[in-house]
Amino acid sequence: MVKSNSEGDLGRLIVKIQRTEGNEDINMPKYQTLGSAAVDLHAAVKENVTLNPGKIYLVFAGFKMEFPAGYVAEITPRSGLALKHGISIVNSPGIVDSDYRGEIGIILINLGQEDYVVKRNDRIAQMNIKKVERAEFVESELSETSRGAGGFGSTGRK
Repeated sequence: MVKSNSEGDLGRLIVKIQRTEGNEDINMPKYQTLGSAAVDLHAAVKENVTLNPGKIYLVFAGFKMEFPAGYVAEITPRSGLALKHGISIVNSPGIVDSDYRGEIGIILINLGQEDYVVKRNDRIAQMNIKKVERAEFVESELSETSRGAGGFGSTGRK
């Protein structure tokens, strides 16, 4: 269990952010509550963008960032947009590597039945930053398990 001090400090990882030109009015990532695992990302569109059903769109978030090696930023859909409008992220989760320095972009898709309009500064996705391990891949024989090669819905079948 992680304990917080009286100010609610759960420990901090420094993530540097830099606004991209023309996006000084875009809300930057911040946690909405002490218990929030992710920060909201906002649309840095110049004008309203209509997401047509079945179509894919790249929407930028108005900033670049830097965080330490050994971490990854994962961008995921916002549950309210998914439930109410069918708006999701094509490559969910979107992965931002620690050595990437370009503007953060979100690949949205409209899986709903109606057009959805993205306005400047709308909350369009969420992002969390996680510690990751680097694996060493070693070619070797694999151990046996009761599951074996069963996959794609094979568990729970009799």
